[in-house]
Amino acid sequence: MNAFSRRGACPALSAPMQTGDGLLVRLNPVAGGLAPKSLIGLGESALRHGNGIMEVTARGSLQIRGLTADSARLLAAEVDALGIAVRSGVPVEVGPLAGIDPQEIADPRPLAERIRMVIEEAGLTARLGPKISVVVDGGGQLTMDAVTADVRLKAVRTSTSLQWSVSIAGDGRSAKPLATVDEDAARDIAVAALRMVAEKGREAHTRDLSERQLISLASWHSVTPLSVLPDISPSRGEIGSSRAGSPLSALEIGESRDDKAISPLEGEMSGRTERGARERQPAGRPIGLFSLGSNTALGIALPYGSMPAQNLIDLASQAANLGATEIRLAPGRALLFLGLSALSSLQTSAATLGFVTDPTDPRTRIAACPGAPACASGRIATRAIAETIAKQSPGLIDASLTLHVSGCAKGCAHPGAAALTLVGDENGAGLVVDGTAKALPAAYRPGYDAARGVAGIAAAIHDARHQGETAAACLARLGAAGIAELYRRN
Repeated sequence: MNAFSRRGACPALSAPMQTGDGLLVRLNPVAGGLAPKSLIGLGESALRHGNGIMEVTARGSLQIRGLTADSARLLAAEVDALGIAVRSGVPVEVGPLAGIDPQEIADPRPLAERIRMVIEEAGLTARLGPKISVVVDGGGQLTMDAVTADVRLKAVRTSTSLQWSVSIAGDGRSAKPLATVDEDAARDIAVAALRMVAEKGREAHTRDLSERQLISLASWHSVTPLSVLPDISPSRGEIGSSRAGSPLSALEIGESRDDKAISPLEGEMSGRTERGARERQPAGRPIGLFSLGSNTALGIALPYGSMPAQNLIDLASQAANLGATEIRLAPGRALLFLGLSALSSLQTSAATLGFVTDPTDPRTRIAACPGAPACASGRIATRAIAETIAKQSPGLIDASLTLHVSGCAKGCAHPGAAALTLVGDENGAGLVVDGTAKALPAAYRPGYDAARGVAGIAAAIHDARHQGETAAACLARLGAAGIAELYRRN
């Protein structure tokens, strides 16, 4: 096992990544979920070998923090001993209720598995960058609309058949549609798009494909496609061989690789941004009750995606006592419990342990990295600030607005822009309006007093808000300069 993963890599079990609080690993169970005893075992391993902090990411992966090179090896051995098979290679993701949701249009798992197999057979994994991903969405109560992907396939019903809508480069709202086709054609288009990306190099994504390539992909199912190599120059030694027109053939491409270790990195919860994850919540948050016909799933979220391992052990133990058969990881930093005999009992216990059990909880709209003192890079106590804001200014955080509290300018928990960002640096807690943690703050106040500055903004919005106006719209109307002044002077 490498002590540090390569530049651009994601922190898989076999390649832990350096962060401000030690090494981090990210696990994606092959089975899609975990038995309660398996989650308990992982929690105990996290206590023995890490800093006792576990996370569920925006894309529904499990993370264990605070490892060393030696303890990461021990953790990997214990994961193997628990019999937990974890995915590797290009992630082809399905929804957390895939195959068991009576409201889904189609079970996406068979198509996802076919795509995984072809990716491996075509030798694409080593030639694609680590943040490339595919989403196969069967619809239903918990869609994958909020998850970004290079290629996304979504089941749609037509008047005569089931088909798959194929789009690229975005989430459910922003992705560019290519075609609506049958399952075989959807698979071929998805793999062809990944081959085109591989030919551009490991830093490329589907957003980098040319218009000609997109036209080729869109017409793949109906006409002989254009070459998938229009923008590659053989003179640069990038192409070995090609079987023109075959969506499944693998090209031999020379790659330059950087094996240099880096620390610390940016990204998902102080790891690396998890293959394009965004913090926009789906229309159906994975919190609450979800009917599965004869059974009901219970969704419980981790505040800011993070919890002490002991709290997760306690929750999983109580779930096991209540008959839970499986715990599935869900996008949106949540866990779905299946097979429970007493749903309300586990909800009550989860709330007591500090978990999020209500989809309207303001904590679901706040992104916060571990911060100080957990992370060596953190300059402010992010979680304490976030908790205070959630309690004192809940009216500020509605569905229109995301607040980001970042320990430093890397912006690990929320790489994109947020309506309001608090970022720690040598001057205290800076406020960025409608920007990222990397932007120059418009105002400062001491880190210990940052929540009071936000409370002043919340009070102003409460007083100035028009009937029916969202918090985000009111913020925009007040203007960045006015908001910065409210934060600074309160």
